[in-house]
Amino acid sequence: MYTSSFFARLVFFISEGLTIFKELVTNDGISDSLDIRVKDETGAMLGIMRASQAKSIADERRLDLVMITPNAQPPVCQIMDYGKYRFDSAKKAKDAQKNQKKADLKEIRLSVTIDTGDLNTKSKQARKFLTDGDKVKVSIRMRGRQMARPQMGVDIMYAFFETVKDVAAMDRKPSVDGRSITMNLMPLAAK
Repeated sequence: MYTSSFFARLVFFISEGLTIFKELVTNDGISDSLDIRVKDETGAMLGIMRASQAKSIADERRLDLVMITPNAQPPVCQIMDYGKYRFDSAKKAKDAQKNQKKADLKEIRLSVTIDTGDLNTKSKQARKFLTDGDKVKVSIRMRGRQMARPQMGVDIMYAFFETVKDVAAMDRKPSVDGRSITMNLMPLAAK
């Protein structure tokens, strides 16, 4: 029914840790004396019967009996090709993970004594990060006598925000924490 390459790919998916689904109880793991509700491979209900009778139906069709809802009264089992189900589930999980875009947190460092040319250069870089969909953490590290006037650093932060406000929203306002001042920006599309 399946070639050896199918099983090799299945083992690859499982060994790479890409399977996110939990293993289900199949064939011999289901007690023969248990009354179960059975669905066939198309999803049609076959009714309530003994597990041994359902196993014989699955064997006739050369498929597996899989317990899909063990906590129901009576438990629900489905006749299906379990190997194909596992392969498809692993493939769906891999595709879903591939299509996700994680928003990274990029950092831009400024200084209290930054001039307008350097501020514009940093804002261009931040604008690039924000248009790519990443969040930006803007930070200033104060040194020496700069610690006496942290408001200057906060003013620099607001001036920086004014240069990127058309593509960014302020996620966290500038806050002074010891020697550093931080502000978080997020893209407008994400807000």
